[in-house]
Amino acid sequence: MSEQQPVTPGRIMDMASAFFESATLFSASDLGVFKALSGCDGTSLEALVEKLKLDPHGLRLLLDACVAIGLLEKDEAGLYRNAPDTDAFLVPGKRGDLSQAIRYNRDVYDAWGHLNELAKTGKPVERPELHLGDDPARTRDFVLAMHGRALAMGPMVVPSLDLAGRQRLLDAGGGPGTFAVLAAQANPGLHGTVLDLPEVAAIASELIDQQGMADRVDTLPGDYHSTPFPDGMDAINFLGVLHQESPDSIRDLFKRAYAALKPGGVVHVLDMMTDASHTQPRFSAMFAVNMALTTDNGWVFSDQELESWLREAGFDRIEINPLPPPTPHWLARAYRG
Repeated sequence: MSEQQPVTPGRIMDMASAFFESATLFSASDLGVFKALSGCDGTSLEALVEKLKLDPHGLRLLLDACVAIGLLEKDEAGLYRNAPDTDAFLVPGKRGDLSQAIRYNRDVYDAWGHLNELAKTGKPVERPELHLGDDPARTRDFVLAMHGRALAMGPMVVPSLDLAGRQRLLDAGGGPGTFAVLAAQANPGLHGTVLDLPEVAAIASELIDQQGMADRVDTLPGDYHSTPFPDGMDAINFLGVLHQESPDSIRDLFKRAYAALKPGGVVHVLDMMTDASHTQPRFSAMFAVNMALTTDNGWVFSDQELESWLREAGFDRIEINPLPPPTPHWLARAYRG
């Protein structure tokens, strides 16, 4: 019989201080550290203090913390530079930039400090309306974060959508309209409509226009819970929205989608999903808590639950598969017969 390994507190201690790293990441991103170091082979503390107009002592501590967790590198002369993945994914303006995408994580940072309240009441600890129209700054940050995430995920998601030869796409809860734009760019005959709340749709219209796609992608301001879906759709997308809906709401959305689709039309669902136990994958289980903290019906459903709701609405030929790493999302598609 093998000897049992001794139990140590290391994993628990690491978990207790994990937020140190995320706070360091958010701060360095917000203060422009990674942008200031982009394209530089090495920059001194003094030069960064002058460029960023920050305190020398405070900035040195932040930079050295970034080095400690691998976001920056520091040479023997004390010069700082971005780590390769930092330079690829955290520099604003670069193709792989995730700096806007992680702003959503930063904005819900305070909510996680009130997890006790969620456990006691079962209610979100902040009003969902804050990032869905009531607070213009939070709403813009949220929509731009979703835009950044969609741009990063687009190369994995769009080729998996069954849109070839289709003409009319409804993106329900389409947020910034980014996926609809990417889908239209990849399918020249496709016209997209983004249905979302008026405050969100207004920002989406700006982004669509900036990308030169206003003639192919339009917006439908409304609430997808009550706004009628246009008839005669070839495809309807629910991309990253159903984790804030109750099972009854999801059933209703699928029934309405089925009715709005042409025969042979397809519905796509992109979302976090868990197994039947709702505990794996780990990130999906944690994301369920995040959604419950910030929305009335936030959670993460299982792939089995999703399949049952689609069948109940009348869909067949259902496929549900994980996307390639590093994205934690799953993509489902199903058809109206």
